[in-house]
Amino acid sequence: MFSGEVISEITDAAKRLGIEPAALLAVAEVESGGGAFAMIDGRREPLIRFEGHYFDRRLSGEKQAVARAAGLSSPIAGAVANPRTQEGRWDLLARAARIDREAAYESVSWGIGQVMGANWKMLGFASVGDFVALARRDLAGQTEIMARFIERQGLSAALASRDWAAFARGYNGPLHARSNYDGRLAAAYAEHGGKKSGAASKPVRAPAGTELLVRGMRGAAIYDLQAMLTSLGYGTAADGMFGPATERAVKAFQRAHRLADDGVVGPATCAALDAAMRETPSLLGFLRRVWTALLVLFGLA
Repeated sequence: MFSGEVISEITDAAKRLGIEPAALLAVAEVESGGGAFAMIDGRREPLIRFEGHYFDRRLSGEKQAVARAAGLSSPIAGAVANPRTQEGRWDLLARAARIDREAAYESVSWGIGQVMGANWKMLGFASVGDFVALARRDLAGQTEIMARFIERQGLSAALASRDWAAFARGYNGPLHARSNYDGRLAAAYAEHGGKKSGAASKPVRAPAGTELLVRGMRGAAIYDLQAMLTSLGYGTAADGMFGPATERAVKAFQRAHRLADDGVVGPATCAALDAAMRETPSLLGFLRRVWTALLVLFGLA
């Protein structure tokens, strides 16, 4: 649970941003585990988590070879373990930054909202350095980043209506059910004095029997596609809408796997995604199961 001072700061920031304080506090509580800062060499720093597969994707040539040899990057999500302490994580970040500072900063989730640095451009920053500077400045800066992410991901309505399942899927991805993410959001919201009334709306679902995922579609299948692409290092907003950014991510994946880069998720791309996910740790097994239905549909399973 946050301290009274932290609750007060987040509440003030939420009011300035036009967000219900209890809702924003709930997101921050679940994402940060009730902590706001860590003391690193006498400095008050935001909480971080380093993602080695993001770092690997942003490197090439000698830099990538050095990072892999040092155990700082891997093409496999989850292969680079985060130290249990924040001191250890900041040391990991410092080592990565000595190889490539911008790539390292983009490969970290920052602050009470645990927003990836890779989202800096989507959030309207001039550089990842500006994003990090705001995250490190103070709690209000961290709150602003979290609020921007919620808005740019198209999650404001879900948060305002307290549709925790829809919000969890967009903010945390389809794996949210494994950790009862939406349930923890609801509990944290209640703890922070949230309203008891108001029914949640159902998230939009993709049409049953769809054989191709293409630009212009939306729904649960698109959420899952976006989460898989992100977990494999092809970052894109998980908003359930197959727009230009998702199409670019699909094309990048296709090129990397020597497929026709048409931006359409058909049988070949679906099979390649499944194969890529099978190389990841078991934590992502849920996503593999999500795609089994598509593989069966194409007769590839």
